[in-house]
Order: sequence, then structure tokens, then C-alpha cells
Amino acid sequence: MTPFSDLLNVTSDGKLLLQPGVHSLENLLEMEPEEILAWFKQSQRKDFEETIRRMTEEGHPLKQALGFDRLGGDEKDIPVELVSAERLDGLFRDLHDHVMDHPVWRHPFFLRIFRGEFDPAQAREFSLQYFNQVKNTRQCVALACGRFSSTQPRHFGVLSERVSEVTQIVLAQLLADEYGVGTAAVDDYPDLAGIFSSTTHIVMYRWIFEGLGIPYDQQDRPFIPEVADNITIQRLVAGNEDFALLEALSSVGLGMEWGVPEFFTLLLGGLIRFAHREKIPLTRKHLFVLIAHVQYDVMHAIAVMMVTALYATDDEAVRRIKNAVNMLMTGRYAMMSGMYRHIFQEPCAGPAEAGLAERYHVTDTRIRDALIAARRRIDPATIIGGEAYCVSTITLFDGWMDNG
Repeated sequence: MTPFSDLLNVTSDGKLLLQPGVHSLENLLEMEPEEILAWFKQSQRKDFEETIRRMTEEGHPLKQALGFDRLGGDEKDIPVELVSAERLDGLFRDLHDHVMDHPVWRHPFFLRIFRGEFDPAQAREFSLQYFNQVKNTRQCVALACGRFSSTQPRHFGVLSERVSEVTQIVLAQLLADEYGVGTAAVDDYPDLAGIFSSTTHIVMYRWIFEGLGIPYDQQDRPFIPEVADNITIQRLVAGNEDFALLEALSSVGLGMEWGVPEFFTLLLGGLIRFAHREKIPLTRKHLFVLIAHVQYDVMHAIAVMMVTALYATDDEAVRRIKNAVNMLMTGRYAMMSGMYRHIFQEPCAGPAEAGLAERYHVTDTRIRDALIAARRRIDPATIIGGEAYCVSTITLFDGWMDNG
């Protein structure tokens, strides 16, 4: 086999095989997108079921973390069944199917990128526009985390404070990972220079620019409107008081965590295929932000599912979770359609025109009205066509809401 940088080996018969450590699927570039999606669904389900099994065998450490083991009799304001293995498994299967079956993970943009059907100029433009998404959405986790406080209604009785605390811990861990600040003991906590030089996901993403030869002073560009809409939708559901705590938690957890490894895999595979074809010496470091998201997001997704289960107390709560993640996935679908039109200069249907199943339609007028209002607070200079965008009342949800 002939190596191509530290990412790829080329066999004597021309097959492209990933080198160890790049991805769990060595033959990724020989697979079809539907096979990859199916593999991720099965892998995530297996990881979750294994975690649930271990928790049950070890006396359910989640119950201990919540303080269930310190309460007894009538003091148990949260039924133990909320974190039973059977209930967690059933809730996971329902919500996981809902998220992972959404057409956004099969969007034409991801499929085209995975096939490597783009040129160097298009690769650079995509990386620049997607950077606008990457450098903004992580702030949504902070917005959601900040909404869980001791002043919220105490739905869980004496356990209310602990449930809120555990939720904050999970979201704070997600945020720590995004910003490159992990748990540290007092004696090895970073100095001031270490804090300012943290290897954030934003820093990692800039390594892609290094590999594609985009200088630093050209890396920050105005948003296309669809990217601006998507990050605004994410910020609204996470931080706007019009949306409930459960909706905020669902948006930054299930709505952001489960599908990322699959579509980042398509982006990773496509960039490797492209680099090999164009003889651009991309390395593992250049694509590390994609590699890391695929490898390290498993525990995050499981942890978020655990705390979400505490709030999903009935069928109405589950419906609200699905509604919240639909808003996020609709925004992402519209963003990728806008990206397709912008980069390839070809038509691409948005979510309301793409024939999505009815269970994914967004008819909740709160998000449309909040989005229109939020646009007016955005600096027009940050958006391509910003003056028109900021006053526009046309949204990606209109096709469904007009008919609803």
C-alpha cells in the first residue's frame, strides 16, 4: 500500500483505505452514505445500551449522583422509574430514531461533498462559510446552561436543586470540551498564557484553513443568510425565555449531538478524497476537528440523553422534545441548502419544499416570530445582503405555517 499523508493508504488495486486512528471505518471511502448512517445508528444504540447495562449492574450510579440513594419513602419526588434501564432504553430508541431518520443527515450537500465533487475554490468557500456556523453555535450551550438556576419552579421537590445541578454539570462539560478547558486539579491548572492559548474547536477548525492555504486575515467572512438563520434559531431555542427549559436542553443536546458524528464523517471522507485527487497535502492535524467530533462525542450524547430523561416525564414532554429538535434540524437543512446554492451556484430545495415527512414539519409560530425579531438586532455588515436580510419577514418555516 502507498500512503497519502497520514490519512490514507492506497492499495495496489486503487482502493482508498483510511489509516488507523483516522476513523473507525477503515473502508469509509468504499461505503455508501446510507451504509454509514446505518452504522452510526447501530453503533450509537449499542453504546447507549451498554452504558445502561453497566449502570444497572453497578447499582445505578446515576441514582446515586442525583441523590436517590439518600432519600426514602415519601421524600422521593422523582419516581425511580424515570431512570430505570427499561424506560431509558425505550425513550432513547424513540428519540434517537426521530433525530437520526431526519433527511438533513442525507442532505444533497453532504452527499456531494462525500463524493468529492467539488474543486479547490469550492472547498475553500465551504470551509469559510461553515466556520461561521462552528464559531457561533457552541455559545448556545452556555445560553442553555445559564437558564438552569435555583429560581426555577421546583418541579422535583427536594431533589430540584440537585437535578438542576446535574444538568448544569453535563452542559458545562460539553462547553469545556468545545473551548478546550478540561477538569484540572489546583496544582496543574493552566497559567494565564495557558488559558488564552486553549485549543478550542475554533482553533482546531482554523487548522483546516492552514491545510487549504487560506491566510489568517481572510478567514473571517460575512455570513450567508441561511447560516445566520441557523445559528439564530439555535440561540433562540437555547436562550430565549419563550422556549421552556426542556426545549433549551433538547436543542443543545439531542438536536446538536447525535447527528454530528455522521455528517462530520461525510465531510471528513469527502475532504480526504478531494485532497488525494487534487494532490493537496492535507494531514490528520488539518482535519482534526472533524476526526475529534467523530471519536469523542459518544459520551456527550449519552450524558445529555440521561439528563433529558429526567425532564421527559410524560408524552407531552416527549412531543416538546421532538418539536425542539425539529426546529434545529430544519434550520440545519435550510443552511445546507443555502450552502449548496452559494457554493455550487445550482438550485437546491429548502426544508419546506423538500417533501419532509409531516412529523418533521415545524408549525410552531414562536420560532418564526422570534427569528424575525432577532434579525432586526443583527449587524447588517455581518451578513451578505444584510440590509435586506435584517428586515425580511420571509422565513424557512413559511411553507408549513401557511398551510397549517
